[in-house]
Amino acid sequence: MAGALAGTLPASAAPSAPGSPAVVSAPAAAARSAALDAARSGSPGTVAPSVSGGTSGGSKGRRHQTARQIAWAMMRHFHWSSRRQYPSLNKLWSRESGWNVHASNPYSGAYGIPQAVPGSKMASAGPSWRSSARTQIRWGLRYIRDRYGSPRQAWHHETSVGWY
Repeated sequence: MAGALAGTLPASAAPSAPGSPAVVSAPAAAARSAALDAARSGSPGTVAPSVSGGTSGGSKGRRHQTARQIAWAMMRHFHWSSRRQYPSLNKLWSRESGWNVHASNPYSGAYGIPQAVPGSKMASAGPSWRSSARTQIRWGLRYIRDRYGSPRQAWHHETSVGWY
Protein backbone atom coordinates (compact mmCIF):
# COMPACT_ATOMS: atom_id res chain seq x y z
CA MET A 1 0.00 0.00 0.00
CA ALA A 2 2.84 2.41 0.80
CA GLY A 3 4.09 2.15 -2.77
CA ALA A 4 0.66 3.04 -4.11
CA LEU A 5 0.48 6.10 -1.86
CA ALA A 6 3.99 7.35 -2.54
CA GLY A 7 2.97 9.10 -5.75
CA THR A 8 -0.05 10.77 -4.14
CA LEU A 9 1.71 12.48 -1.24
CA PRO A 10 3.36 15.87 -1.46
CA ALA A 11 7.16 15.69 -1.37
CA SER A 12 7.17 17.45 2.01
CA ALA A 13 5.01 14.66 3.45
CA ALA A 14 7.19 11.77 2.24
CA PRO A 15 8.40 9.46 5.01
CA SER A 16 11.94 9.79 6.29
CA ALA A 17 14.52 7.02 6.47
CA PRO A 18 13.31 4.04 8.52
CA GLY A 19 14.15 4.25 12.20
CA SER A 20 15.07 7.92 12.19
CA PRO A 21 12.57 10.38 13.60
CA ALA A 22 12.46 13.51 11.50
CA VAL A 23 11.36 17.03 12.10
CA VAL A 24 7.99 17.15 10.39
CA SER A 25 6.08 20.33 9.81
CA ALA A 26 2.49 20.22 11.00
CA PRO A 27 1.01 20.85 7.50
CA ALA A 28 3.17 18.14 5.95
CA ALA A 29 2.32 15.70 8.74
CA ALA A 30 -1.38 16.52 8.43
CA ALA A 31 -1.30 15.98 4.65
CA ARG A 32 0.46 12.64 5.02
CA SER A 33 -1.81 11.52 7.85
CA ALA A 34 -4.97 12.51 5.97
CA ALA A 35 -3.82 10.74 2.80
CA LEU A 36 -2.97 7.56 4.71
CA ASP A 37 -6.25 7.60 6.63
CA ALA A 38 -8.26 8.19 3.44
CA ALA A 39 -6.47 5.33 1.72
CA ARG A 40 -7.05 2.97 4.66
CA SER A 41 -10.72 3.79 5.14
CA GLY A 42 -11.62 4.27 1.51
CA SER A 43 -13.32 7.59 2.24
CA PRO A 44 -11.93 10.83 3.65
CA GLY A 45 -13.57 12.58 6.57
CA THR A 46 -14.95 9.56 8.41
CA VAL A 47 -16.14 10.68 11.85
CA ALA A 48 -15.71 7.35 13.62
CA PRO A 49 -12.40 5.79 12.59
CA SER A 50 -12.81 2.15 11.60
CA VAL A 51 -10.51 -0.61 12.85
CA SER A 52 -8.78 -2.68 10.20
CA GLY A 53 -8.61 -6.44 10.54
CA GLY A 54 -5.70 -8.39 11.95
CA THR A 55 -3.72 -8.09 15.12
CA SER A 56 -0.70 -6.00 15.79
CA GLY A 57 1.11 -8.75 17.64
CA GLY A 58 1.25 -6.35 20.58
CA SER A 59 0.29 -7.03 24.15
CA LYS A 60 -3.19 -7.99 25.29
CA GLY A 61 -4.23 -9.11 21.78
CA ARG A 62 -5.06 -5.57 20.63
CA ARG A 63 -5.93 -5.13 16.98
CA HIS A 64 -3.74 -2.75 14.98
CA GLN A 65 -5.25 0.71 15.37
CA THR A 66 -4.38 4.11 13.99
CA ALA A 67 -3.73 6.94 16.43
CA ARG A 68 -7.18 8.36 15.64
CA GLN A 69 -8.83 5.02 16.43
CA ILE A 70 -6.96 4.79 19.73
CA ALA A 71 -8.11 8.29 20.69
CA TRP A 72 -11.72 7.54 19.73
CA ALA A 73 -11.72 4.46 21.96
CA MET A 74 -9.92 6.17 24.88
CA MET A 75 -12.40 9.02 25.13
CA ARG A 76 -14.94 6.90 27.01
CA HIS A 77 -12.37 6.37 29.79
CA PHE A 78 -12.52 10.14 30.33
CA HIS A 79 -16.35 10.07 30.39
CA TRP A 80 -16.56 12.00 27.12
CA SER A 81 -18.90 11.23 24.23
CA SER A 82 -16.66 10.35 21.29
CA ARG A 83 -19.29 11.58 18.84
CA ARG A 84 -19.39 15.02 20.51
CA GLN A 85 -15.76 15.46 21.53
CA TYR A 86 -13.72 13.61 18.89
CA PRO A 87 -14.29 16.12 16.05
CA SER A 88 -12.70 18.85 18.19
CA LEU A 89 -9.82 16.60 19.23
CA ASN A 90 -9.24 15.61 15.61
CA LYS A 91 -9.06 19.26 14.49
CA LEU A 92 -6.79 20.16 17.41
CA TRP A 93 -4.24 17.39 16.94
CA SER A 94 -4.40 17.56 13.15
CA ARG A 95 -3.33 21.19 13.46
CA GLU A 96 -0.72 20.54 16.16
CA SER A 97 1.03 17.44 14.80
CA GLY A 98 -0.92 15.81 12.01
CA TRP A 99 -1.32 12.89 14.45
CA ASN A 100 2.38 12.08 13.95
CA VAL A 101 4.03 10.46 17.00
CA HIS A 102 7.42 11.83 15.91
CA ALA A 103 6.30 15.39 15.11
CA SER A 104 8.62 17.88 16.74
CA ASN A 105 8.97 21.63 16.90
CA PRO A 106 12.62 22.64 17.05
CA TYR A 107 11.71 26.13 18.28
CA SER A 108 9.57 25.19 21.28
CA GLY A 109 10.78 21.65 21.95
CA ALA A 110 7.21 20.33 21.56
CA TYR A 111 6.98 16.65 20.65
CA GLY A 112 4.47 14.03 19.62
CA ILE A 113 0.78 13.97 18.84
CA PRO A 114 -0.26 16.39 21.62
CA GLN A 115 2.91 18.51 21.18
CA ALA A 116 3.97 18.26 24.83
CA VAL A 117 6.61 20.76 25.98
CA PRO A 118 8.98 19.21 26.83
CA GLY A 119 8.15 15.86 25.27
CA SER A 120 9.62 13.99 28.23
CA LYS A 121 6.55 15.04 30.27
CA MET A 122 4.72 12.21 28.52
CA ALA A 123 6.84 9.66 30.41
CA SER A 124 4.25 10.01 33.18
CA ALA A 125 1.80 8.16 30.91
CA GLY A 126 4.16 5.32 29.98
CA PRO A 127 7.78 4.43 29.25
CA SER A 128 7.47 4.35 25.46
CA TRP A 129 6.41 8.00 25.12
CA ARG A 130 8.76 8.69 22.19
CA SER A 131 7.14 6.18 19.85
CA SER A 132 3.81 5.01 21.30
CA ALA A 133 0.68 6.71 20.01
CA ARG A 134 -1.27 5.12 22.87
CA THR A 135 1.04 6.63 25.52
CA GLN A 136 1.04 10.06 23.87
CA ILE A 137 -2.75 10.09 23.49
CA ARG A 138 -3.25 9.00 27.11
CA TRP A 139 -1.03 11.86 28.27
CA GLY A 140 -2.68 14.35 25.90
CA LEU A 141 -6.22 13.46 26.99
CA ARG A 142 -5.22 13.79 30.64
CA TYR A 143 -3.71 17.19 29.92
CA ILE A 144 -6.85 18.35 28.11
CA ARG A 145 -9.10 17.08 30.91
CA ASP A 146 -7.04 18.73 33.65
CA ARG A 147 -6.46 22.06 31.86
CA TYR A 148 -9.60 22.61 29.75
CA GLY A 149 -12.19 20.03 30.82
CA SER A 150 -12.83 18.61 27.35
CA PRO A 151 -11.47 18.52 23.79
CA ARG A 152 -14.19 20.96 22.67
CA GLN A 153 -13.05 23.50 25.24
CA ALA A 154 -9.39 22.94 24.30
CA TRP A 155 -10.25 23.51 20.61
CA HIS A 156 -12.15 26.67 21.52
CA HIS A 157 -9.06 27.93 23.37
CA GLU A 158 -6.83 27.01 20.40
CA THR A 159 -9.01 28.94 17.94
CA SER A 160 -9.44 31.99 20.15
CA VAL A 161 -5.88 32.31 21.52
CA GLY A 162 -3.77 30.38 19.00
CA TRP A 163 -2.42 27.68 21.31
CA TYR A 164 -3.66 25.10 23.80
